Amino acid sequence: MRKLLLFFLFIFITVAAYAQTYNVSEFGIKGDNVTLNTRSIQKAIDYVSSHGGGQLVFDQGKYITGSIYLKSNVILNLEAGATLLGSTNPFDYPIDSVVKWKSLIYSIEQKNVGITGRGMIDGRGFRTAMNSLNMVYRGLIKDELLNDRVREPKRPENLYFYKCDHIIIKGITLKNSASWNQTYNQCSNLLVDHISVDNKSYWNNDGIDIVDSRHVVIRDSYFDAADDVLCLKSFDTTKMCEDVLIEHCVARSSANALKFGTGSRGGFKDITVRNLTVYDTYRSAIALEAVDGGIVENVLIDSVRAINTGNIIFLRIGNRNSQGRTPSMKNITIENVYAEVAFKKPDAGYRYEGPVEDLPRNISPCSIAGLPQYKIKNVLLKNIEIVYPGGGNPNYAYAGLSPKDLDSIPEMPAAYPEFSQFKELPAWGFFIRHAEDIHFNNVTVRAKRKDYRPAIVMDDVNGIDFKNVKILEPNAGHKKQIFSYKSQNVKGN
Repeated sequence: MRKLLLFFLFIFITVAAYAQTYNVSEFGIKGDNVTLNTRSIQKAIDYVSSHGGGQLVFDQGKYITGSIYLKSNVILNLEAGATLLGSTNPFDYPIDSVVKWKSLIYSIEQKNVGITGRGMIDGRGFRTAMNSLNMVYRGLIKDELLNDRVREPKRPENLYFYKCDHIIIKGITLKNSASWNQTYNQCSNLLVDHISVDNKSYWNNDGIDIVDSRHVVIRDSYFDAADDVLCLKSFDTTKMCEDVLIEHCVARSSANALKFGTGSRGGFKDITVRNLTVYDTYRSAIALEAVDGGIVENVLIDSVRAINTGNIIFLRIGNRNSQGRTPSMKNITIENVYAEVAFKKPDAGYRYEGPVEDLPRNISPCSIAGLPQYKIKNVLLKNIEIVYPGGGNPNYAYAGLSPKDLDSIPEMPAAYPEFSQFKELPAWGFFIRHAEDIHFNNVTVRAKRKDYRPAIVMDDVNGIDFKNVKILEPNAGHKKQIFSYKSQNVKGN
């Protein structure tokens, strides 16, 4: 974190050095909600970059544009009331030849760039996506479609930064992209500060995607998205997300709130998340996934409050696309968590809800799920309280504790990873399988109603200790709440 502070001090010094400001009106750019300004905005960016850098200021108004490229030493400053409106014509967004993706604003291999101010970028994604789909039907755009949707790279997101160094995104609102919202791919020294994201106008609307990037701070920001919100990815086997701090953020998702993956080819290392608030989230508050041969290592998640969420913790090693590489997950600390799991669909009523799961199934527990040959290692769960609805009913859906029942739970190494992938699980609190050195310290799991299952089930766990673990379930009687199968070195409780 000390390195990060030095990097971002340099960013602010750099921005101050480019004190020259230019108003967009000087370049004939019009905020009249009518004029297509793509060429004029690009000319302005090129001019400012080639003349030593500076800030390009957008006053109050609605500025329509297609794809533009942000160049080195240029800051776009959107004043309060200024909105960059994405064109709704798909042909105003060429697929970039380097990243093979569409975006409203690109920055490719640039440095000292940013977007600041109290203004807004509105991609108008629903209309653009619908227009794209119409053009596929008419044969004007070639796309294989998936679920009657144009594939993500052929729908523009709002921002795509690739191999950029020293980036500042501060104060702005980002909303309504046609695809993911903002991607930072193989970037370094990135600060995302005090932004607001409202990205639920169409499918695949992520909040923010950090891909194989280093020295990243995301802080004091609000995210409401139809898909994964705070999403770290790794697409390159030779790179990873490293030295990342996420703090003081609020997340709402019809998928996962904090997610490492699904793309996880290189991996994730030295990641700190603290003071995260999650609400009305359909899938997991915390989902850490190593399913493509990469690593998840040295992760601290501290101080999480998750309310009305479908699942709280999902740690998963898979073997979906490893191609001979060895996936691993180790040295994970999750502490100071209060969470309430929803009984009903937590994102019901949102415009793009998560899909209805195959039924029947009872409420799923937290999962720490490795594979027989790839164990999840050294996980500390400390100062955690999770409130479950309980009410698991064996006459509705049943998973037993016999060796036959437990052995029948599928491994699913190549499946898309989600907490619900295993269908019915035999625990209501935690299900732990193929893991080593797991530590519960001051953990409380509480069920509001009686459940037929025990609270914690272990399968093939080597080394687990329970210290000050409380299990509260009404009318539980003398039911054994911690069940061990094919496990050893189990201590406490």
